[in-house]
Amino acid sequence: MVCNVMIRKLAARCLLVTAFIAAPLHANELPANEDYEQFIALMVDKHQFQREHVAELLQQAQRNEAILEAIARPWEAKPWHQYYPIFLTEKRLAAGLKFWQEHADTLARAEHQFGVPAEIIVAIIGVETFYGGYLGKYSVLDALYTLGFYYPPRAKFFRSELEQYLLLTREENLPVTELLGSYAGAMGYGQFISSSYRHYAVDFDGDNVRDLLTNPVDAIGSVANYFAKHGWQQGAPVAVPLAANDKHQHLVSKGLKPEQSIAELQQQGLTLPATQQLPTTAKAKVFAFELEDGHEHWLGLQNFYVITRYNHSPLYAMAVYQFSQQLQQARQ
Repeated sequence: MVCNVMIRKLAARCLLVTAFIAAPLHANELPANEDYEQFIALMVDKHQFQREHVAELLQQAQRNEAILEAIARPWEAKPWHQYYPIFLTEKRLAAGLKFWQEHADTLARAEHQFGVPAEIIVAIIGVETFYGGYLGKYSVLDALYTLGFYYPPRAKFFRSELEQYLLLTREENLPVTELLGSYAGAMGYGQFISSSYRHYAVDFDGDNVRDLLTNPVDAIGSVANYFAKHGWQQGAPVAVPLAANDKHQHLVSKGLKPEQSIAELQQQGLTLPATQQLPTTAKAKVFAFELEDGHEHWLGLQNFYVITRYNHSPLYAMAVYQFSQQLQQARQ
């Protein structure tokens, strides 16, 4: 009964946004490679799908050139001084404070249960979808089909997500061809990809449905659960600004994971603000963020790394962190 209600809600939402779906620029044509048949065999042999059913779904999927164009120019490719103004706006801050006020009890419960601060949860949902205002305009099936079979750099990953999507829609009784999301196939308030939806979504309102697509309560609990499962350290700092000069540029390195202790970085020239007390055994990493003239440097700690598990970009993590601080200060 609940699932039927949810499907009707989703169908209504889909009808409302149909006019905005990016139309495929190519008629459907089957991929001319072995991956297509191997994918069908995987769903049949590993997951007991009917071959005809999988083939029919893939035949309904469309290669969408707009999706290939979008993934070739991600926002995270911008320099920091062009990236952060997209997210750190008065409009988003006002919407975040309203969302926090409306869901204060749920956010407090999520913070207590999972140890993730309310401001981080609110910041994530605000950055991802403007609190459900922008849930995505692409068919999730088309997105995963297009990237899984026509985007060689990450085709294997997106075919895996297509596998997860078919499993998700079967498990949750969702309409495979009707769901909308981002060009990368992410869905709902928190823009979970299919594998994250399956593994980290929670039923946070007790209605026996994990609904991240229309239910902000489940979304709040699921974002908090995602962060907790990825190693969020309750009460620990996220990032620390460093001196406004190039003194720390030599400490910047590739990658996102903090692998050196603060003590080791201090031996190499790291200088912390006098007011900042951190355990010297804590792992950390120095990041540089490009300004119009020079860089600003930040020390990212474990919780900063956890934010990058949501989106593998230091720019994204810094935007979320700074937005969370704006929310917290305005809330206080």
